[in-house]
Amino acid sequence: MSTRRELISKVFHNEKAERVPVGFWFHFLPGEDFNNGLNDSELLQKNLEGHKKFAEDFDPDFVKIMTDGFFTLPIDYSGIQNAEDLKDLKPISKEHPFFAKNIELVKGTRKIFGEDRLLFFNVFSPFNQMNWGFKTPGQIDGVRKILPFLEQDASAVSAALDVIADNLIALIGEVVKPGLADGIYLSVNNPNRQIPAQIYSTYIAPSEVKILEAAQKLAQDNILHICGYAGNKNILSVYKDYPASVINWAVTAEELSLKKGKEYFGGKPVIGGFNNVKDGLLYSGSREEIEKYVEELLEEIGTTGVVIGADCTVPSDINIERLKWVRDKAAELTRA
Repeated sequence: MSTRRELISKVFHNEKAERVPVGFWFHFLPGEDFNNGLNDSELLQKNLEGHKKFAEDFDPDFVKIMTDGFFTLPIDYSGIQNAEDLKDLKPISKEHPFFAKNIELVKGTRKIFGEDRLLFFNVFSPFNQMNWGFKTPGQIDGVRKILPFLEQDASAVSAALDVIADNLIALIGEVVKPGLADGIYLSVNNPNRQIPAQIYSTYIAPSEVKILEAAQKLAQDNILHICGYAGNKNILSVYKDYPASVINWAVTAEELSLKKGKEYFGGKPVIGGFNNVKDGLLYSGSREEIEKYVEELLEEIGTTGVVIGADCTVPSDINIERLKWVRDKAAELTRA
């Protein structure tokens, strides 16, 4: 019998494993606190308590480290009014408390889950970081401010994203190492396809690829999450050849099944299958419906190089038993 670490390593290398694992996660803090960890000293501990309860209640096959409280680098975007101003964007130093807090978070998570569990550190792409930085109250995202910058001077936007990428790479270097995280989970997205594929590929993608290339030097496996939160659609062709070893996308929003997606991404191992919303099957369906869907998924895609998961984070108040139904059914079908 493989250890959890060995099981996931086999799956992430398209090797036959004794069962199909699952990969689910959810937030441990409310949305208003996602970036508030430096202002509220209690949030780091609350995050770790959430990981600990998740370990006790679900005993996950592997872990996406939830960076609630520390979503994005605390870079100052307040003085940026046009593309020219982006040339003055300043990264934070490795001596900034943000680095220390993230290291503490990863150390605490490793202590909770022990050595026999692969941990993947959540990283939001430079574009997502900038998007979040330009958000104003009432806005869903900050793209409406970035779009004019791309029109004014796309190269300035690209250079700023490169600065953010280097800052993230420095952080990754501190947390992805023996005894801490085993790799990264890079979240990328093009909110509702607002940025044309050619513009995205030329000016945004390089900063994302740079991060993955740096992570690949530190870790055997890294996960690419093409975020389809709230039904957001992306232009998947942009990400097709990104240097990640495992791919997760929103099968529902993108209307691309797990099987077809695995083929689309060149046969790389995949994570997903379930919608993550409250009116979706995972959250609201009966046990029989959920188990039937697991059976349908595995009949279609097979049992090699696949982790059953969701489009994105699942609701924080989901009944953990539902996630166990998925895992137990997948194990039953694999061993049959």
